[in-house]
Amino acid sequence: MAQAALRLDENAPGDFYVDSTCIDCDACRQIAPSVFSDIGSQSIVFHQPETADEVLAAQKALLSCPTASIGDLRKRDLSTALAAYPERIEDDVYRCGFTSESSFGAFSYMLRKESGNVLIDSPSFARPLVANIESMGGVRRMLLTHQDDVADHEQFHERFSCERVIHRDDVRASTAAVEHQPAGLDPIEIEPGLVMIPTPGHTKGHAVYLWREKFLFTGDHLAWSEKRGHLYAFRSACWYSWSEQIRSMEKLLAFRFEWVLPGHGRPVNLPADAMRKSLETCIGWMKSG
Repeated sequence: MAQAALRLDENAPGDFYVDSTCIDCDACRQIAPSVFSDIGSQSIVFHQPETADEVLAAQKALLSCPTASIGDLRKRDLSTALAAYPERIEDDVYRCGFTSESSFGAFSYMLRKESGNVLIDSPSFARPLVANIESMGGVRRMLLTHQDDVADHEQFHERFSCERVIHRDDVRASTAAVEHQPAGLDPIEIEPGLVMIPTPGHTKGHAVYLWREKFLFTGDHLAWSEKRGHLYAFRSACWYSWSEQIRSMEKLLAFRFEWVLPGHGRPVNLPADAMRKSLETCIGWMKSG
């Protein structure tokens, strides 16, 4: 729980606050951008929520904070916020919230499918979220984009007996028991309409997942930059090879998609042609550096 004694001085006066344990993961700023902002290395409350929607967004950010760094002095009832996750984005795609510190607050997603739900990366194994997912049909498969965002995958596997997928080049001790470990650089159809695309760069075994030629789940490979106004890659967080990441980005030009759903950053939706143009701009930016 957040501690009022550790409240950052930069918070706006009022009930909601961020304390000094914040790791600047950005999750709260994505969930409630009208409430939370950053001061360079941590988040703060720059505007106390006023409307019911703002209060709910702040509460969802509180629940999703991976370090429990957000507090509410009034300790309002959280039942509506607890029921909000997984939160529908569009069609059968949901954002899970409840991020994990071991994944540095990365977002995970869920596909709700009649044949069995699919998680893309692992959220925290939080009891309210797990109960909500169970009420929606559980989890049949978990797709892991890379070694950094595996979080509580073992607990989800134990609870739901879900089959897990991770590229062989990103298998570590914590994921050695993952059931499916594809290798190589060729795209792989995991199930009808769902394709794994290996994208080395951020890590050697990073992969993105394309659903119905519309939704691209990008892990730490690709995100949206508000500052630049185009798709973007995290050069400062490229742990394997920037040149490989550029080649992986160029590979994505062969695919059509309208949504980018990253681990870090907000989901972005553009018409397919505009998305391709933004990707081309990203590649040009990457090469220029």
